[in-house]
Amino acid sequence: MTTYYTYTQSPVGRLMLTASDHALTGLYFSTGNKARTTPDDSWCRNDSHFRQARQELDEYFEHRRRCFEVALEPCATPFQSRVLDALRAIPYGEVRSYKQIAEAIGSPKAMRAVGNANGNNPLAIFIPCHRVVGSNGALTGFGGGLEAKQYLLGLELD
Repeated sequence: MTTYYTYTQSPVGRLMLTASDHALTGLYFSTGNKARTTPDDSWCRNDSHFRQARQELDEYFEHRRRCFEVALEPCATPFQSRVLDALRAIPYGEVRSYKQIAEAIGSPKAMRAVGNANGNNPLAIFIPCHRVVGSNGALTGFGGGLEAKQYLLGLELD
């Protein structure tokens, strides 16, 4: 299976997108503790493969899109998939705590595992892990950095 990639500029910095033949598989920030700026040697650059994803991201950052329609294909365990589904259910402009996500997936004591799954979300922004905050409302870790998380939440809560 070929992995395609491209780069796109955004208000939160340069983003690298990856995809299979059928769907988007990754979004990587150029900032934060999970930053990634270079592709694997086996990946193939194909800018035209990402037209829809780029357009939807542009619309999101311009306040013209609240949910994404591009096909997504995150690589995740069954537990992580449940967490990612719960993240997708968080409405635009709202936040949830790790505890609320754990309860939503039927594992109320799995807050730490929810945090880990949230932190390993391969499709940030498209699957809105930035909408998850601490129980006290505090911003917590984010792979793209807290500045990026703060920007994304500000964009949606504006």
